[in-house]
Amino acid sequence: MLYIIGLTLSLTAFWLLMSGIYTPLILFLGFVSVVFVLYLTKRMDAFDEDVFQFKLKRKHFSYWSWLAKEIFKANLDVSKVILSPKMKLSPRMVRVPVSQSNELATVIYANSITLTPGTVSVDIEGNEIIVHALTQELMDGLTEGDMDKRVSYLEES
Repeated sequence: MLYIIGLTLSLTAFWLLMSGIYTPLILFLGFVSVVFVLYLTKRMDAFDEDVFQFKLKRKHFSYWSWLAKEIFKANLDVSKVILSPKMKLSPRMVRVPVSQSNELATVIYANSITLTPGTVSVDIEGNEIIVHALTQELMDGLTEGDMDKRVSYLEES
C-alpha cells in the first residue's frame, strides 16, 4: 500500500510541476492520467516490492557531487579537443569491465559513463559495458576504474 501512495504522490507532484497550468479542466485531465497510470501499474503487477528497491543515502549525494565534478572536467576536456585547430580526435570503442553485482548498480555505472561528455555507453553485455570514447585521454580516465569503484561503493549497504 505504501508503494501505491508513494507512486501516486510522485506522479501527481511531477505532473503538477511539469504542467504549470492549473485550470479545472487541466487538473481533471491530470487526475485522470495519474489514475490511468496507477491502473496500468496495478495491472502489470508492478507494485511488487522486488521491482525496485532504492533508498536514498548520504553516500549517494557524495557520488553525485563527485560525478558533477567529473562531468565539468570532461566538458573542459571535450571543449579543448573541439576548439583545438588540429582536432586531436581518436574515437574508439572499448569494452569496460563491470564489477557491480546487481542490475541497478550496473545501470547507474553505464548512465554515469554516458553523462560524462566524450563517452557514451553503447551496450551492456554480461559483465562488460561497450563504451565509445572521443579521445584516448577520455578512455584512459574511464579505464582507471575510479568511477567503477565509486559505483560499487554505492551498492554496498
